[in-house]
Amino acid sequence: MKSLKHTLATASLVFVMAAAAGAQMGMRQTQLPRGVFRPVVGQGALYEKADSGSPKRNVEFNVVAKDSVNGKDAYWLEFNIPDTPMGEVVSKIQVVVDNGVTYTARTIVQMAGNPPMEMPAAMSSKAQTPVEIKDKADDLGSESVTTPAGTFSCEHYRAKDGSGDSWVSDKVTPFGLVKSVDKDGSTLTLLKTTSGVTDKITAAPVPFNPMIFMGRGGR
Repeated sequence: MKSLKHTLATASLVFVMAAAAGAQMGMRQTQLPRGVFRPVVGQGALYEKADSGSPKRNVEFNVVAKDSVNGKDAYWLEFNIPDTPMGEVVSKIQVVVDNGVTYTARTIVQMAGNPPMEMPAAMSSKAQTPVEIKDKADDLGSESVTTPAGTFSCEHYRAKDGSGDSWVSDKVTPFGLVKSVDKDGSTLTLLKTTSGVTDKITAAPVPFNPMIFMGRGGR
């Protein structure tokens, strides 16, 4: 099955959904935008993602809940993964904030017509990444950026590893990202900010079932 390349450069939070299963079945591995992670429960942002040689698509990132992991704040971040062999997949990850870095503690996914599944702990990225992009980027100064969501006063950051540029505003949650351009030409552009968002995954998750990923049911 045709593999799908990684499309967002790593500079902030990284999410790998079912790494082994996804690679074998052609599922898109989604990496989260780089910016400043300042989540607000009930709010989110809708982006247009454009990759060279691929159709444009929309991706929405919503903060749907807050809890605690080992005494640290943890936020449930929900987003959709469209155009997989199984149709649209709704995913949510539990992002823990710990002394200026973040990591993913839990991963839950749900495909249409199936119960939500919790991925084994080994499939959640435990890599610690900075809360703020400035720890891995140079600040090129303030710039005004206009997108379909409006005009924002942004800080322009350029990743020190040369992976791309990001324009960040404190008016946008959860990542502050208004626009990003990667070195391969991939772009992420804010279409609108959202409020009053609720969790799309409401049922209790069941353990990961690889048969469902393979399109063979399993219920």
